[in-house]
Amino acid sequence: MKNQVHHSAAAGYKTGADTYVRGRPDYPSPVADWLTQTLGLNADKAVVDLGAGTGKFTGRLLATGAQVIAVEPVAQMLEKLSEAFPEVLAVNGTAADLPLPDASVDVVVCAQAFHWFASTDALDEIARVLKPGGKLGLVWNLRDTQVGWVTKLDAIVNALEGDTPRYYTGAWRKVFPHPAFGPLEAQHFSHGHTGPPEDVIFNRVRSTSFVAALPGAERSKIDEQIRSLIESEPELRGRDVVTVPYETAAFVVVKGG
Repeated sequence: MKNQVHHSAAAGYKTGADTYVRGRPDYPSPVADWLTQTLGLNADKAVVDLGAGTGKFTGRLLATGAQVIAVEPVAQMLEKLSEAFPEVLAVNGTAADLPLPDASVDVVVCAQAFHWFASTDALDEIARVLKPGGKLGLVWNLRDTQVGWVTKLDAIVNALEGDTPRYYTGAWRKVFPHPAFGPLEAQHFSHGHTGPPEDVIFNRVRSTSFVAALPGAERSKIDEQIRSLIESEPELRGRDVVTVPYETAAFVVVKGG
């Protein structure tokens, strides 16, 4: 493959696939309309789930009726996806080296993934496999930092990121505009991730690539920081079920625009 997987993803997702499944939030219901209306997915279309991971977004794509091809470079993640969605063609590959013919798919979707491989080479390759007029959709679930305790939680996580690419930095935007695509168009949806703190807070943080890649003792220190945060926040303290507020950002660009 032309490009290598970032070391945080290779190490963290290799060991943390199970935690990823438990800790990651779903996507809000309006995303279904975005997929069918904005991206135009239906039973006559083929879509690539690029950087598909364990398949957290794959079910959303299948629900449109489209033919889904999942592409993921981390074998442990791809195995989880194949177990969950045996009907999906799941293949090893990267954004800069897609195992697909020219002009063979209608849509490429990167859910929680594009920041890992945002480059001109990746966009060149995505444009190669898209049909004329095909669409690239970019989706991210983000904790809503307008809520005070979420800002504190993000500060714990962000202090550990090192050189790991992240959505919130905006660095991924630097590859746009790209000559093969039109302008970025954005939509935003609010929702919540509700469940036991062990899953929606602890396992969500543990599933972060650079956290999962840390030695056990350092991961334990992060757990202690999160416990202290929970104990200090009336909204969280002593609760068996909590809701973490999220915003979903969804972008689309059209090939040949």
